[in-house]
Order: sequence, then C-alpha cells, then structure tokens
Amino acid sequence: MQSAKMLKLPLAACGLAWAACATPVYAQGTETLTEWDIQVQPVPSKILAEAQARFEKANPQVKVVRSAILNDPYKTKIKIAFGANEPPCVFSSWGGGPLREYVRAGQVTDLSPYLAKDEAFRERFVASSFDTAKTDGKTYGVPAENTSLAVVYYNTELFAKLKIQPPKTWAELLQAVETLKANGVAPFALANKAKWPGSMFYMYLVDRIGGAEVFRKAADRAPGGSFTDPAFVEAGKRLQELVKAGAFAQGFNGLDYDIGSSRRLLYSGKAAMELMGSWEGATIKNENPEFSKKLDFFAFPSLPGGKSGTGVVGTVGDNFYSISKACKTPDLAFGLIKAMVDDTSVQARLADNRIVPIKGLKVTEPNQQRLMAMLADSKSVQLWYDQDLPPKLGELHKDLVQSLFALSITPEEAAQKMEAAAKAELH
Repeated sequence: MQSAKMLKLPLAACGLAWAACATPVYAQGTETLTEWDIQVQPVPSKILAEAQARFEKANPQVKVVRSAILNDPYKTKIKIAFGANEPPCVFSSWGGGPLREYVRAGQVTDLSPYLAKDEAFRERFVASSFDTAKTDGKTYGVPAENTSLAVVYYNTELFAKLKIQPPKTWAELLQAVETLKANGVAPFALANKAKWPGSMFYMYLVDRIGGAEVFRKAADRAPGGSFTDPAFVEAGKRLQELVKAGAFAQGFNGLDYDIGSSRRLLYSGKAAMELMGSWEGATIKNENPEFSKKLDFFAFPSLPGGKSGTGVVGTVGDNFYSISKACKTPDLAFGLIKAMVDDTSVQARLADNRIVPIKGLKVTEPNQQRLMAMLADSKSVQLWYDQDLPPKLGELHKDLVQSLFALSITPEEAAQKMEAAAKAELH
C-alpha cells in the first residue's frame, strides 16, 4: 500500500499539503497512474490519499503518482501539460469552458461508455451534476468534491456587538458597510490577486439585476444577448459603488487567497464579511476551529427593481475528475476515479462539511442543510463565469472585473470590451 510519504507533490504544495514532499520509488514492472488535483488542504488531501491507497490495495500492480497543486498554479500547470501533450491520466477541473476546450482538441476521454456500462455508479449521482462536464451530449467528467454555493460569511460576534442584522437588501448592505467602517472594521475581506474572488460580486450583481438569462443569452450568443446589456453595466456601477464606499480591506487587489489572506483578516477581526464559495466554511473549521464557532452566512442581498432574488452562483459537483486521452490505461484510470468517490470518500467529505451530489445523502449538519435548502429554493445556479466561458473570455472577464475594482475602467468600457471579445470568440 502506498504510504502518505510516498505521494509526489510539487514544491508549490509542500507548505500546505498534509503529506511530505518526496519522490516515490516504485518496484519495476508496476503500472503507474498519474493524478493531479487541487486538494492541498489537510483533510481533503487525506481523503484522496486514502481512497487511492484503497485502489492500490485492490490493484496491487498499480501505483498512483499524485500531485496536489494550489488552485491558481494548477490552472497554469494543467494548461501547459495539455499544450505539451503530457497531461496526467486523471485530472481535476471545474468543467465548463476550459474542460470543453480540451475535449474539442481531442485530449479528453469520453466517459459516457463507462457510465453506461456501470449504471449503478452513474445512478448514485444527481443527474444534473454531470451537466457542467458535458460537451455535445457526452460526459467527460465525474462530479466529486462538493456542492459549492457562493455565500456571504460573517463574524456573528462583531455583528452582534455593533447591532447589525445580516442584510437582505442592497440598502441594508450599504448601511452595514457604513456601520462597520465607523467602528474601524473593514466590511469585506477580499483577496483578489487571482481575480476570481472579486468576480463573485460581479456575477451576483448581474444575476440580481438581470436574472440568470441575461448572462446565458450573452454567452450563448442568443438573439438579443449581449455583454453590453444594461444589467452588466449596472452591475459594474454597483460594484464600484461598494468600492467607493470603502467596503473592502485595503490592498484587496494584491492579496492572495491561496495563502489565506482574506481568512486572516476575518480571524483577526479586521474584517467582518467575506463573499466566498461554501468550501470556505469547511476550510475555516479545519484551520481555525475556535473562530468557526462565531461564523455564519447569508445569501447575497437583493437589489431594488432587480429580476432575481434567489439565484445562486456556484456549482453542483465542484470539482470534476476526468481522464486524458494520453492515458495508456483508461480502464484503470476510471477505476481510480470510482475509488475517489466511493462511499467511504463521500462520507468523509460529508464529515468535512462538503456535499458530493449523491442521491439520498443524509445531510444532518445544520449549515449544510441550510445550503441545500438555499439550492432547492434557487431559481438558477450560475457556474462561475471564468469556468462557464471559454478560457480566453474567462480570463478577460476576470481582468475586467479586477479593473472595475481598481476604478481604472468604467462599467460601460468593461461591457464593451467583453462584448467585442465575445463577438470574436463565440460563434
């Protein structure tokens, strides 16, 4: 059985991953399966390592060579690997546009035949959880890690001390911002160096103002769809309204989420709120159990005259595991994926406050139940724009939103640049 110390982890992950960074030495004549993921936090990493050890025990001729890589370096590393036609056998993704690009380049294995053959495995999952990993009706990824919704986390102790109620409307949010600022507390912790954390504000604003269909029509180039739609422009204006109101801790566009910069602002009491995917609750509970006791969350507020009040930004099945066409042993690779989402792994994730989209999963933890109720009540689930869109457009979206935060571009200019690129890229 492969021990934890035999996992192959890149230097970027050494500081955070639970396993030591050592190069494994294997017996000659064994099969090796390479696997890349972003689960560098101790508990998620341990869950995958133990699943892979179970797989190795059942398949003694196989050794799994795993690389756990920080979120943003991973995006670059996997792109380079595919560009060089040297991707790992099994790799994680967020589905959507980036995965679709590799699929259309003929670099990803169609998992539909495997899922059709193993009906019992396929039927364990909520059917819609595969949608993000589909291209032209075929399935290229298995949902594995979590059902993630972006929510606003907040320090209940600070809110109670300052007599602030979780805001339900935009006006109430702006009032909370003013109260927190007046008491020397940054309203929002935001680590926007990687750009995607700030994107969540913009996505929610677009949804609250224009409803889910405004993005879908623009992204699909449907009749009447455009990234210059008034909803996108107004979203930019509201975002900059928050910036000008001093809603974010200083230096936000240069802070690094991957090293916990935004969470440290919460822990120290220097910031009161953070808009982040619901994985943050599990991360904080593992990282700072004491602070976790005073952590709660609320849905992003509604806007006056907006078309949506209950849509959520997130994904059902974040992350997905896929098999590259470069893999010489795809059957074994699919067996590895199955092990990574077997019942033991699913229950371990549930104990870590992460919900795999499995039918009949018994969710008993109160916050998890609230998230599932929020999902059930939502009119729509909007996948993160940078994962929904093709990579080039996704990157432009993040660049433009970061510029909106920096007040270096107007909402109108941002919308026009996005629409011009969409016309060139989307056909």
